[in-house]
Amino acid sequence: LSRSLAAAAKAVPARNGARVGLTKVRDLAVGPTVLHADRALDRAEAEQLMRALAADPAVEYVEVDQILHPTWTPNDPSLSSQWGFVGTYGIKAQQAWDLSRGAGTRIAILDTGSTSHPDLNANTLTGYDFITNATVAGDGGGRDADASDPGDFTTGYSSSWHGTHVAGTAAAVTNNATGGAGTAPEAKLVHARVLGRGGGSTSDIADAVIWASGGTVSGVPANPNPAEVINLSLGGTGSCGTTMQNAINGAVSRGTTVVIAAGNSNANVSGFTPANCANIIAVASTTNTGARSSFSNYGAGIHIAAPGSTIYSTLNSGSTTPGSPSYANYNGTSMAAPHVAGVVALMQAAAPSPLTPAQVRTIIQNTA
Repeated sequence: LSRSLAAAAKAVPARNGARVGLTKVRDLAVGPTVLHADRALDRAEAEQLMRALAADPAVEYVEVDQILHPTWTPNDPSLSSQWGFVGTYGIKAQQAWDLSRGAGTRIAILDTGSTSHPDLNANTLTGYDFITNATVAGDGGGRDADASDPGDFTTGYSSSWHGTHVAGTAAAVTNNATGGAGTAPEAKLVHARVLGRGGGSTSDIADAVIWASGGTVSGVPANPNPAEVINLSLGGTGSCGTTMQNAINGAVSRGTTVVIAAGNSNANVSGFTPANCANIIAVASTTNTGARSSFSNYGAGIHIAAPGSTIYSTLNSGSTTPGSPSYANYNGTSMAAPHVAGVVALMQAAAPSPLTPAQVRTIIQNTA
């Protein structure tokens, strides 16, 4: 055996003048011998060694002593109702969670802001309020370091707590015996408040895109937690403007993937911005039967579709100002986009080196 191992080791190039050493660990009850290398081998070295061992006529077979892990089934009581994760036409989240849960990544939610919620607080980092118009902000002032959602109610409309719902789908705290799960349960959330009473301006949203991706915005402190992915569950009609496109290009140049809801007008996405901008991932919505949601925009500009009909996630009970934490089902491409943003976080956490936004989009499209 010693001679066979020494001969096989010669197939691996020496490192710092030394050959890799192979030793016998033990014989298994089912027959094979477990071997151990005295240093870590990269993929090419491992293949060279295994081929050399297999070439020995005394060797029946060679395989890796693979490390296996426990499968992860979260204990969140409403997980079974989250078809977007566990249903036939969901994103197969449970299989993904055995490989990655998004640890070490950050998802920026550019939306109505955050609310206190037991299924979100532990995953929520410091954000920023980018709304410059005090009337739209509804919190007594303009831009400040408080990204909390005071409510976006207007005459005839209750507060939506839209950002809270979107955030829960992206990265709700999971396996905490509370509520439901999040797509990337170990990712962190960075809220940039850009939508208030009546919506939000392109100028504020563009600044938030720059800030969320780690860029510099005049008068705003640097973001201590630049995001690997930005979720924009918002939009309007018209073409992609230069301001928004430049902001997106800046984020992409810093390595941040920008995920945008396609819109809910049952029309071609080409007429809706910023989903029709370049260098982004435009997300349409599907139902739990795999069909396009009746409201979802469509067209050649769509890059991927994700669960967006009857999506259970975190919310707030207040009709105007914040009340108690709650949960609810929402519909919209706004609900589809954070599924994709969460998947991007899972991908980046699993990747041996950061993926570019273009690589992320290609992988998502090629594996859907």
